[in-house]
Amino acid sequence: MNRTARHLTMESPLGLMAVSAVEEGLTCVHMGVEEVKEAWGPEEATPVLEAAVDQLEAYFAGDLKEFDLPLAAAGTDFQQRVWAQLCRIPYGETVAYMDIAEAIGDRKAVRAVGLANGRNPIAIVVPCHRVIGKSGKLTGYAGGLWRKERLLSLERGEPALFA
Repeated sequence: MNRTARHLTMESPLGLMAVSAVEEGLTCVHMGVEEVKEAWGPEEATPVLEAAVDQLEAYFAGDLKEFDLPLAAAGTDFQQRVWAQLCRIPYGETVAYMDIAEAIGDRKAVRAVGLANGRNPIAIVVPCHRVIGKSGKLTGYAGGLWRKERLLSLERGEPALFA
């Protein structure tokens, strides 16, 4: 098992993004990396990274609704359970943190679900942007609420708001 991460950057409607992967799968999708691009070092393409870039571009074009990539994010067992549940949220739909807690079998874990959601390293592919407050309001998003709003607009079929 090779845990040496490689990365590629890509332009997107949300700004410069970087995708990282190890041999086993995608480990990270970073947004807004303009200020840290120099720290990343040289880019190195791998089949997983090329597939990730292709699929993200298709998603942003409105042509892809479900990602098909091997995932290899590091996290606790609890985080892994939450992230797996996030992947079950259908394209264009939103759920509340409580819905995720109930789905993983622990209604009392709402706050912990929020923390795990916020620590999701594979933004967009693991769709943490589809989790909203129980009131229906948008809540925090590591990539910035404006990005969350644009992603949800894209998935609602409002590409003009996304451009």
